[in-house]
Amino acid sequence: MSSVKEEGKDRVIFVTKEEHETPSNAELVEEDPDDPYEEQGLILPDGEINWNCPCLGGMASGPCGASFKEAFSCFHYSKEEVKGSECLDQFRGMQECMQRYPELYPQEDDKETQGGPSETDPSKQDSAPEPTTTPAGPVHDSSPSTAPADTPPPSNSSASG
Repeated sequence: MSSVKEEGKDRVIFVTKEEHETPSNAELVEEDPDDPYEEQGLILPDGEINWNCPCLGGMASGPCGASFKEAFSCFHYSKEEVKGSECLDQFRGMQECMQRYPELYPQEDDKETQGGPSETDPSKQDSAPEPTTTPAGPVHDSSPSTAPADTPPPSNSSASG
């Protein structure tokens, strides 16, 4: 027989193995097509920001949520010719907040030191190797290049014509 335990705002329900194996008879409520937050994307039909959009990756909540909302709102509603140019103070405040919580908001440099450079980061793919220093002095890779630096990578599609 199942039992219910209240823990603050949560309700924990314990069920027996037999109860768990029985198919559910719960009736699902049809989603409200007028729900303004459901499947709307970042910008709602009325032009407001959907702070519940999963595309924000949770940035609107957490210790820097308020500063993120302030900076993002400033940018979204900006009427300046260079959109968001008046929002530098808000973005600076958001950045300062994020730097106070590096475990929640890792910097790009932090990610590289933890797991190495990203394989998909184009700035890291074709760069020359860093010179290494030995007691005799710096050593540079002097091997000849097989292709000019500005040669585009080969295309996967075959050229016919």
